[in-house]
Amino acid sequence: MQESTVFAGFASAVNPTAEELRAWANDPAAGPPQIAAQWDLLLADDPLMPTLVELAADPMCPKRTFALHCLYLYAADAVRTGFRAHPRRRVRRLLEQAAATQDAWVLLWVHNTKALISDPELFDYKEWCQGGLARRPRRL
Repeated sequence: MQESTVFAGFASAVNPTAEELRAWANDPAAGPPQIAAQWDLLLADDPLMPTLVELAADPMCPKRTFALHCLYLYAADAVRTGFRAHPRRRVRRLLEQAAATQDAWVLLWVHNTKALISDPELFDYKEWCQGGLARRPRRL
């Protein structure tokens, strides 16, 4: 097993660009920045979501599961806040982009997110926010 290294490619790890995030995600040795214990929460925001969909849909991406985890965080945050954190139209647009990837894991995220929107009772913190559905992708 390869030990994680510090990734030096971020101008600001709390606000990475899409290009910086792609470079980090495709570096198999790069660990997450040490800036925050919950870096995933910083990334799961509207500006980086298209990039995270792209990374989650790439079976060759070393950080694919992490990107998928960020997608689940984003969806949970949107639904749990009644779309105050992320407007419904942005979520809908992201779901359309994700559906176009035709990747099985991302399509499961699309299905599960639509199911959560229809039935917020499907929310389970461990599954949506702690990586359960990203580590073990399955249909809800």
